[in-house]
Amino acid sequence: MQGALKIFLRGRAVVREMSHFSTARSSEVIVEKLGQITTIGLNRPSKRNCIDLDTAKRLSEEIQNFEQDDDASVAVFHGTGGNFCSGYDLNELANSEVIEKEKIENGLLGLPWHIRKPTVAAVNGYAVAGGFELALLCDLRVMEDTAVMGLYGRRFGIPLTDGATVRLQSMIGLSRALDLILTGRSLSAKEAFEWGVVNRIVACGTGLGQAINLASSLVKFPQECILTDRESTYNAAFNKAYEELLQKERINAKQLFQKKSIVDGAKKFLSGLGRHGKTYNLAPKDICEWEKEFVNTKPKSKL
Repeated sequence: MQGALKIFLRGRAVVREMSHFSTARSSEVIVEKLGQITTIGLNRPSKRNCIDLDTAKRLSEEIQNFEQDDDASVAVFHGTGGNFCSGYDLNELANSEVIEKEKIENGLLGLPWHIRKPTVAAVNGYAVAGGFELALLCDLRVMEDTAVMGLYGRRFGIPLTDGATVRLQSMIGLSRALDLILTGRSLSAKEAFEWGVVNRIVACGTGLGQAINLASSLVKFPQECILTDRESTYNAAFNKAYEELLQKERINAKQLFQKKSIVDGAKKFLSGLGRHGKTYNLAPKDICEWEKEFVNTKPKSKL
C-alpha cells in the first residue's frame, strides 16, 4: 500500500513537472520513466493535442520503444495542457496531397493493431475522434469527471481508421457502440463509466496521478502470467480475428479517403463549423443578396 501511495504521489509531482517541462521542450511526444511505468504524453496543448503526421510517427516510435524495453511493464498515455487528444490534425487533413501520400495504410494516427504490454489511458479534457480511439486502444481508462469523449469526426464525414468500430462494440455491445458511432454525440464521464467505456472516474486534475497509481497495481504481479492471461482474454473477446477485423476497418475507410468530401469536411471544421462538439449548424449559412453588402461593412456605432 505504501509503495502504491508513493508512486501515486510521485505521479502528482510528474503532472506539475510536465506542465513546466512541456513549455521548455518543443517535442510533440514526451516520455518519462517511473520505475517499471512509462508515461507517454502528447504535447501539442495549443491544438488540444491533435495529431499530425510527424506526431503520429513519433508516437508510433515511442510505443515500439516501450514494447522493446525489458524494464518497462506498463505504459500510461496522457495529454498535456488540459486535454487528452482531439484526434487527427484537420489542418493536414484538408491537404489532399497528405492524404494521397499516406493513403492511411496505418490509420490516421498510425496506431498499432495491439500493444504487447498493459496500458492505461489518463483521460482529461477532450478525448474525441482519434483521441477516443487512442483511449480505446488502452486496456484500462481513467477519466476525469469533467472530461468528454466522442467520435466527432462523424460531423464532417471523416471515417474511423484506428480501431473504434472493432474495440468499442466488443467493449459495450453493438447497440451502444452504434449510438456513439452513428450520432457522433458527446459521452460524459458518468455515462462512460456506466457503459463500461472507462474503469475509473476521478477528480479533475488528478487523472495522470490516478492512472499511474492504477498502473502501479499491475507492476507488482508476475508479468509473464499477466501477459499470458491478457492475451487469452483478447483472443476470447475477438475469437482470434482481432487483426483481421481492424484491417477490414481501414480498408473500408480507405475508400472514402479517395473522395473530395473528406477534404471538404476538414475545411468546414477549420472555417469554424462544429466546434466544441456541436452537431448542429454544420452547413455554411446562405447569405441573401441584400445581406452581402453588410458582410464586410464595419458598424458605425457600438450601440
